[in-house]
Amino acid sequence: QVQLVESGGGLVQPGGSLRLSCAASVRIFSLRRMGWYCQAPGKQRELVADITASGSTNYADSAKGRFTISIVSANTTVYLQMNSLKPEDTAVYYCKVTSSLRDYWGQGTQVTVSS
Repeated sequence: QVQLVESGGGLVQPGGSLRLSCAASVRIFSLRRMGWYCQAPGKQRELVADITASGSTNYADSAKGRFTISIVSANTTVYLQMNSLKPEDTAVYYCKVTSSLRDYWGQGTQVTVSS
């Protein structure tokens, strides 16, 4: 049973930084991509950034220039470095892993940007 364990969320002031981590409990073979999604209250879950096993990245417009996604595919770990955080970044952030067989989701980690 694959589990994704997320960490790194919390409360930060506007302009601050956080680094989210997501690690799979076991190695996932035939890994295609890993990504981060966010869901604010009353809104749909949306893509923040994702990265393929070969390192190609894709960012939401709101994340470009502020967030950086990186991957260690050997141990199925993905990171999201978030800088220059804004109150509108407040949301629950979910990790998603896509393999050739299925998708896996983490339980989510809360990010709150507030003074």
